[in-house]
Amino acid sequence: MADTKTICFANNKGGSGKSTTCSSLAYAFSQMGKKVLVVDGDMQLNLSLAFFDEDTVLSFAGGEENLYYAIKGQKDLTPYVKKTEYENLSLIPSSTLMSGIEFDLFTKWQREFILRQGLEKIRSSGEYDYILIDSPPTLGCWVMNILCASDFLIVPVEASPWGLFGLANMFEFCEQVRKISPSLTILGVAVTKVNERKNYFRQTVDVLTDMEEERGIHLFRNYVRVDSSVEHAQDDSKPVMAYKRTSRAALEYLALAKEVMEYAHR
Repeated sequence: MADTKTICFANNKGGSGKSTTCSSLAYAFSQMGKKVLVVDGDMQLNLSLAFFDEDTVLSFAGGEENLYYAIKGQKDLTPYVKKTEYENLSLIPSSTLMSGIEFDLFTKWQREFILRQGLEKIRSSGEYDYILIDSPPTLGCWVMNILCASDFLIVPVEASPWGLFGLANMFEFCEQVRKISPSLTILGVAVTKVNERKNYFRQTVDVLTDMEEERGIHLFRNYVRVDSSVEHAQDDSKPVMAYKRTSRAALEYLALAKEVMEYAHR
């Protein structure tokens, strides 16, 4: 099988920066000359909206050429790939119908591996260097699918008073997944939405540093501070680096992308 690295972004707490981190790293990797496929696994469509305008995303979501119908029909995902305007970067779009995917998966045979099977031809083709998967803020059969389809997990954590809430549950869930998909590796925790003037930023880092020392869960050294450019980029349906490559968030996500790439190939 080709050496395609599949990385998912998951945290059962909403607002942690999963979609922004996924889209930003995907764009950074593509700018480094790597071929990247992003998979929008969330009914909120945020990852899709980072690369296409709202009308196009709603068109994808309202039709049948999206991830929901592929998973429901247990199909090969190759025909569902959409090329973005950015070189080396493609997307499999989501649908609001993903809100019911748990029900659809319930009666499937080997339901935890349907996404892995759907990606098998894409991975073995060697067309992409990286497949990046965004996930919803839940812990269930669909997120288990995403984890089972991935080589690596990155957990974005918001530097806020509630940013660490539920993190222990996330890692316990990962341990359960590794019983049926032992190759899954937690690549690390990425701290987002940082305001260095707030005490809880340092508290967040201290807790995650202790976790790194005690449990061996890597803490990425490059973190991403609060930057209005992220919201402006979202409003313009672009990754922040495409919107304003000199912005603080763009430069910090680029540094994080380089660190992630190095760590994934260690």
